[in-house]
Amino acid sequence: MRTSLNRQGGLTFISIALILGLIAFFTLLILKIAPIYINHGRVVNALAAVKETTDITTRSKQEIKTSLEKRFDMNYVEHVTPQDIQIVAQPGYVSVNIDYERVEKIFGNLSVLVEFHEGFEAGSR
Repeated sequence: MRTSLNRQGGLTFISIALILGLIAFFTLLILKIAPIYINHGRVVNALAAVKETTDITTRSKQEIKTSLEKRFDMNYVEHVTPQDIQIVAQPGYVSVNIDYERVEKIFGNLSVLVEFHEGFEAGSR
């Protein structure tokens, strides 16, 4: 009659292995993706600094691009190429857009793709 009291409760080896596997997978995912977003934060900061330049609407495309690339160098921005930067500069108006993507290999044939689209407009057309 006391058989129900003698039963032991707890996790089996398989359930513990599955839980540890999930924890390891998500930890690996975070360790691979976090640097991508840290780098993107640097891109956003560089764009904000260029936008806050007082005479941004009077600068040429090349001056804006050079200023942006210098800020990228100072902040150790990676994976943004000059081809990813589109600048429209007209008298009294500037539009800067950066569109880039990053593919990070997780393991085996599993990869993650992250796309970023940032930009700003200053002045009026």
